Amino acid sequence: MPSLRPVHIIKQLNNTHTASVIFLHGSGDTGQGVLEWVKFLIKGFALPHVKFLFPTAPLRPYIPMDGALSNVWFNRYDITPEVPEHTETIEDIKIQIKSLISEEVDAGIPLDKIIVGGFSMGGALALHTGYRFVPGLAGVFTLSSFLNDESAVYKNIQSTETPLLMCHGDKDTLVPMSWGESTFNQLSNLGVKGEFIPIKNTLHELKRNELEKLLQWITNIIPPTS
Repeated sequence: MPSLRPVHIIKQLNNTHTASVIFLHGSGDTGQGVLEWVKFLIKGFALPHVKFLFPTAPLRPYIPMDGALSNVWFNRYDITPEVPEHTETIEDIKIQIKSLISEEVDAGIPLDKIIVGGFSMGGALALHTGYRFVPGLAGVFTLSSFLNDESAVYKNIQSTETPLLMCHGDKDTLVPMSWGESTFNQLSNLGVKGEFIPIKNTLHELKRNELEKLLQWITNIIPPTS
């Protein structure tokens, strides 16, 4: 089974970390790619007590690219919420993402001090992770993400206590903001508490002000220990 290595890291500013954030890249990118994007937008992107992990999705055939190999967390039949989820590859990545979280727990970071999130497809996997695969995480965030209309997350939700932050560009043409809003509303109807923030004048991309909101949200969810 392909691994999520290499995992690129932004270390905490303190000597030791008391919380972890797993940041999942979008389709076709890598952990290093999204790390460099984040650091380009915010120089010195870091928190005193948090270790950020940026794993890389395995190479797999990707149907929206006519079956060409791409670094994607799971396959899609099409980039639209109207098609079924590609269950086989989602179940495959579940094993690997749970293993990555277990490594942090084994290193002394409890589940309620671990946040999982990501950009685009990475955010979709984060929703599966926090609300289906690994109940009890500190939080889940998505940046320009959506779930399919008949997602297994809606049908088999295992946790509604984990807080959610969803940000989405209001000018996104690849993943329209309405898809993200629909996802947020369906999760809210199931009992998930959180916030949906439109990012003004933004396409399918990360923005500095969005990452600043994310850092503040992370600090609120998992504050430094005294």
